[in-house]
Amino acid sequence: MTPHEAGADTPVAPAFVRPGAAVRVAILDAPEDRAAVSAMLADYLTVTEREKGARVLDASALPERYRREIDDPAAALADATVLIAEVDGTPLGMVVLTAAREGRCEIKRLWTLPPARGRGVGAALIEAACAMASARGDTVAALTVWRWREGARRLYGRLGFVEVDSWEERADLVCYRRALTPTDPATAGRERS
Repeated sequence: MTPHEAGADTPVAPAFVRPGAAVRVAILDAPEDRAAVSAMLADYLTVTEREKGARVLDASALPERYRREIDDPAAALADATVLIAEVDGTPLGMVVLTAAREGRCEIKRLWTLPPARGRGVGAALIEAACAMASARGDTVAALTVWRWREGARRLYGRLGFVEVDSWEERADLVCYRRALTPTDPATAGRERS
């Protein structure tokens, strides 16, 4: 995937997706990307555990399954695509797009660094993930979010995700889906008769 200006290549970029943050596929074998993704995963997972009431001072206190993800994102996310949003080479956020199963992919681990929030970075990451999923033929993007993350829930609603019956057993985890229109990269952008 080539660099993607925030919302520019999506079929309909919402007005609140502001250009400026380039979204690209992370190369988890590259030291800079691996370090950036590891740091953002550590922040995301630590904050999430604190929000759930766990006494987690830093990433070293996280459960082993999360520490493995932080320590070796290339192995832990081998079947997924990680997207990074950045400005002038500085990472501002990330999201994980899983491989599709029966046309359904999942969007996970959306994280925007606190100083970049409110600037359209999260929206740009979600729109880029949906565009990538559509381009490869996926028909549904799914995600989950903790009930107390009101800002994220509003963002997902603005981006066309709708709350659906839960497929999760964990309390307070809200499930969302968005229908995607699969595109064939060879014919995308051409007029159809």
